[in-house]
Amino acid sequence: MPAEAGPPEPPTPAENAVPTRCPGCGSNHLTRDYEKGELVCDECGLVLEEGMIDQGPDWRAFDAEQGEKRARAGAPTTLTIHDKGLSTEIGWKNKDPYGKSIPTRNRAQLYRLRKWQRRIRVSNATERNLAFALAELDRIASAMNLPRNVRETAAMIYRKAVNHNLIRGRSIEGVVAASLYGSCRQCNVPRTLDEIASKSHIGRKEIGRTYRFMTRELKLRLLPTRPQDYVQRFCSELKLKGEVQTKANDILKLATERELTSGRGPTGVSAAAIYIASLQCGERRTQREVAEVAGVTEVTIRNRYKEITEKLNLPVTL
Repeated sequence: MPAEAGPPEPPTPAENAVPTRCPGCGSNHLTRDYEKGELVCDECGLVLEEGMIDQGPDWRAFDAEQGEKRARAGAPTTLTIHDKGLSTEIGWKNKDPYGKSIPTRNRAQLYRLRKWQRRIRVSNATERNLAFALAELDRIASAMNLPRNVRETAAMIYRKAVNHNLIRGRSIEGVVAASLYGSCRQCNVPRTLDEIASKSHIGRKEIGRTYRFMTRELKLRLLPTRPQDYVQRFCSELKLKGEVQTKANDILKLATERELTSGRGPTGVSAAAIYIASLQCGERRTQREVAEVAGVTEVTIRNRYKEITEKLNLPVTL
């Protein structure tokens, strides 16, 4: 009698290997289509493999930040915390992992643990400096409603200043404010020195002096701000329509071509262009309203307004 066939032998690793070259045309340009579960040759269209298993995650992410949050088990590292968020922290709630309240007799022990945990997170003078500075940075950024990327960039600039020993002889608050100002310019979220000075405890001149020193020492290549950078924010605060914003950008483009913006403050030129555009589009705003939003005087707006309307021959009905 013929011997019974045993169970089939498992395939060898060579049989399981994913092909790297098309057997039909010899091309190595292969594309994995995970929606259809196929491996397809880009040259001749031959399907080399089908029913592929997607090794990716089961969750979906609709932007890079959401994907970074879901791709890890814990919180992502951040430069806005002195230890980059890698150390643990005992929460302020007196509850155990199951959500039950901790007995009163054990709360004194938990208080001591929490106190010592705060102490050991800051081990030397550099970390103590970073802890204070980054807390101040977060306070100013929160008061100014700055986005997350601006805070991360400002923290990176401040850490570079610490590594280059630029803090010695200068106030921590001044270097923090200068780092935030440089970060706003680098991330195209323009804020004036007056706005940062109003939220910090440092004067405008000291912030500007520290900023110039840091850009020279750290070799930060930052382009000067343009009047166009302020149009969107000023129009939003004045509750103007998109038509006014588009018109203001067109006016600024013509003014830049005629070199009317050189040597002028960008906020004043931007405010004057918005004022002219609001008059032309029938969304009138007074010079005082525009001046308060832009942080300039009414006289500045009137001077820029006269220059732009006369040199560009713009029809304006007051």
